Amino acid sequence: MSRQNQTVFSTEFGRHCSQCGRPLQKCICDLKNSQAFNPADSIVRVRLEKKGRGGKEVTTVSGIPGTKDDALSHLTKLKKKLGTGGSWKDGSLEIQGNRVELILAYFKENGLPAKKSGG
Repeated sequence: MSRQNQTVFSTEFGRHCSQCGRPLQKCICDLKNSQAFNPADSIVRVRLEKKGRGGKEVTTVSGIPGTKDDALSHLTKLKKKLGTGGSWKDGSLEIQGNRVELILAYFKENGLPAKKSGG
């Protein structure tokens, strides 16, 4: 088998746009902003990070189904519920402090499957 005919499999990106065929993160059409995701398809990943933050702890949340506006809505609710700061960076939510268990409980209350990620 020649090298030109080998099939390459990649798990780097999950969902692909049905119009342009690109991964949703690199989609050039407006479908990704209007596409409704099934919450049962994706799992919200919650993890604690310390590296590169001067010893401070930050809880990151990724894999939230829906659009960016949906994620920002969850961010606002979490910040009010937890009484802490947070922001949206690189497609994930960042909440100040070690709030992993409280965030997992929040997403389970709202009917979204959530898992603790990392150590």
